[in-house]
Amino acid sequence: MPTMGDPRFHRAVIFLCAHDEGGAMGLVINHALPSIDLNDLVKQIKVESDIKVNFENMSLPVMYGGPVESARGFLLHSGDFIRADTMQINRFYGVTGTLDALKDIALGKGPENLMFILGYAGWDAGQLESEIIQNAWLVSEPDEKLVFAANHQSKWTEAVGKLGIDPAMLSGEVGRA
Repeated sequence: MPTMGDPRFHRAVIFLCAHDEGGAMGLVINHALPSIDLNDLVKQIKVESDIKVNFENMSLPVMYGGPVESARGFLLHSGDFIRADTMQINRFYGVTGTLDALKDIALGKGPENLMFILGYAGWDAGQLESEIIQNAWLVSEPDEKLVFAANHQSKWTEAVGKLGIDPAMLSGEVGRA
């Protein structure tokens, strides 16, 4: 919601990866980290292969996934990429540990759609539900076109629009009709 008090989540679109009685984990998918891209990261961790993939042509930003474990990387990707450490969300989405996933990408064996993310958002048991009741979050089903869209700046407006809501009409007030 626009009234979110935490600036780290201002107009954040979060892909919820896991949610059970123990809590929830999600990845912010619309906040790019300034001046960092996937090509720079691949060079830093020295991923090499016999097949040279030009990461510069991929021009993928590194996204700010949330404030928890901000140095930990995740690859949010389409369901066509499954490895031993992939957390398969459903048949359309998966999240994979980054080093092996980046090696696969360097070998030309990567997913059709992908997003590289550092950090994640986490909630303790019942915390996310409480925040939703307090009108802190809007909830919708994921949309592959929106999730992997190149224009990260418009994702929040598009996500709210998918719900049939005019962002200018949103209120932070909680109530029951």
